Amino acid sequence: MMKLNPLQGWLIGPLRSFFPLLLSFPLLAFAASTSSEGDSALFLGKATIRVAHAMAFKNIWDGPTNGPKLATSKTIAFIGADLGDPSQQRLANAVKEVTASVGWSTAIWDCYGLAARQADAMARAMALKPAAIIFAGTDAKANAAQIAIAASKKIPVIGWNAAPALGATDGLFTNIGTEPKEAGQLAAMLGIVESKAKAGFVVLADNSTPYLAAKTQAMIDTIKQCPSCALLSVEEPAIAEKPEVAMQRMVDLQKQFGTHLTYVMATNDRLFDFLATPAASAIDGKLEFISAGYGSASAYTRIRAKKGQMGTVAEPLNLQAWQMIDEINRALAGEKPSGFAPAPYVVTLQNIAFYGGTNNAFEPSDGYQSAYKSIWGR
Repeated sequence: MMKLNPLQGWLIGPLRSFFPLLLSFPLLAFAASTSSEGDSALFLGKATIRVAHAMAFKNIWDGPTNGPKLATSKTIAFIGADLGDPSQQRLANAVKEVTASVGWSTAIWDCYGLAARQADAMARAMALKPAAIIFAGTDAKANAAQIAIAASKKIPVIGWNAAPALGATDGLFTNIGTEPKEAGQLAAMLGIVESKAKAGFVVLADNSTPYLAAKTQAMIDTIKQCPSCALLSVEEPAIAEKPEVAMQRMVDLQKQFGTHLTYVMATNDRLFDFLATPAASAIDGKLEFISAGYGSASAYTRIRAKKGQMGTVAEPLNLQAWQMIDEINRALAGEKPSGFAPAPYVVTLQNIAFYGGTNNAFEPSDGYQSAYKSIWGR
């Protein structure tokens, strides 16, 4: 019998009776199910299992265990779509720390949220003649020409949430991140579970890249599958929208839908940063906010302080930084990508103290640093 840690036992213990259902509905095939459409209880049971599974992250390393020894003295380029996004900035810092620790170096470019800057940043990065380029939060397909030029110069490009699919796609050696459909589903399911399948939802959608659009669509599709839930509105605010504008829109939505509006969903934690402003007191305290990513420090702070946001789907940014260096090393050695995709972690007040939560981050305790050092011969 599998031995559960305290968190896993607390979350999963009461749900044992639902396990046969979990086996019948594969993790990423959830949206394809039609049998639950007329049965709220069955749908709620499946959603409860999925959320519990995502909240009970395992402590066992399930990533690669072999690969090439680490190359020496490499310079890589990191291009962030918008380092004003705290999660992208944290990832860039983590990559810089990892490279420094292994004798590599990192040059960083910020596109300031402007898609027009990405091609220029790629050109500047290639002029540096780096060993590889990391493309974070961008749209790989929109930058296909520049990625092709990099490939012609034998410079592998690693994506981070740069395409809807993970792995080798859209000209990237590999695309690292959370599967967007899974993140969107989990965020929506959290609201469904917390409301006992009786929620009225508004979705704040950042569709600026195909990756983010896939998250948004997964949230919408999942909400629509809940027979007793209501999708009231899909809003498309600019990610850099001023807090006062976002606040006024929230107030207007509450006036429009009244008590029918109980949950606000967002593609990204950053869309909820307006909740930290004094004007947020105008929002009904019963309204709950849930994000499909990425587990920013501000989101952790809001969840812990019970300031509107009740959950986020967090990504292990430090782990992903180590994975990026490993994937780059595989590319330089002429090997294939590892195929590893770390599982997302649903964070709420119930489990925020675990896995790095005290430092406002998702930090798995699965020994990933030791695992990568062992692969690299360090």
